Amino acid sequence: MSLAFVFPGQGSQQVGMGKALAEAFPEAGAVFREADEALGFPLSKLCFEGPESELQLTAITQPAILTTSVAAWRVLAARGLRPAWVAGHSLGEYSALVAVRALELKDAVVAVRRRGEYMQEAVPAGEGAMAAIIGLDLPAVKQACREAAQGQVVSPANMNAPGQVAIAGHATAVDRAVEACKAAGARKAVRLAVSAPFHCALMAPAQSRLAADLARVPFRDAVVPIVNNVDARLVRAGDECRDALVRQVSAPVRWQEGVQLLARQGATTFVEVGAGTVLSGLVKRIVKGTKVLNVEDPASLEKTLSALSPAARTA
Repeated sequence: MSLAFVFPGQGSQQVGMGKALAEAFPEAGAVFREADEALGFPLSKLCFEGPESELQLTAITQPAILTTSVAAWRVLAARGLRPAWVAGHSLGEYSALVAVRALELKDAVVAVRRRGEYMQEAVPAGEGAMAAIIGLDLPAVKQACREAAQGQVVSPANMNAPGQVAIAGHATAVDRAVEACKAAGARKAVRLAVSAPFHCALMAPAQSRLAADLARVPFRDAVVPIVNNVDARLVRAGDECRDALVRQVSAPVRWQEGVQLLARQGATTFVEVGAGTVLSGLVKRIVKGTKVLNVEDPASLEKTLSALSPAARTA
């Protein structure tokens, strides 16, 4: 069995995430304590108890999802599960890098908190937007964005699965692109409830600020290959991992291509590590018939452990 771990990004957050794992497994509880100490405030309390309004703030959401993912990964690692490859969706790439020992948890949670702040501050509230385009292929979405731009920014931001693309840019340009996608035959084209237009050229100021931060963070070579978002390419070198995180801020997330690459490499089982099952659904759409599992609480952990053959576990 060839195992790939995938780590979720923003949008998977929910009040209570990680609480059951932290209560059941000391290694998971230790992750939340480490994150609290690194950040200087009780992130764990916000994950476990909310309020939801605060957990939804980008600068809280990003370290919260990362910490929950790392806690779930530590529980899996303690039980001998070792992936052959890892990948993370946007923010999830940081979680993946912690799992493959390229990045320390304490550095990662601080970096993604600042990343959230920088992304939020890059575009004044109301000036940017994102939209989900369902049932239209990528070339048609790109063409709609080109026609809708009219001197503004609008472009594909997340290539998530066949017929599932998110776009981002100036709010008025996104609205024009939504109408153009509908006219081109999209089954659904709607604005997303997000606080900023992620993964487009409007994020350039955030990218510059984050680059300065990450330049001071130590990166090591990954112990197993990671598929990065920006190139949909396998990398291991620490400097390449850092560079990909910087470029990722204003570039689209090539998730579909990354999962297809993992399948070509031989991945037959995918485990979503962290809150929710968003990536599980995407992987099933991208690679038909593959085994997809998840770990977000003790029940899903037990189900995943039961489903995996002993061959997937190495001491």
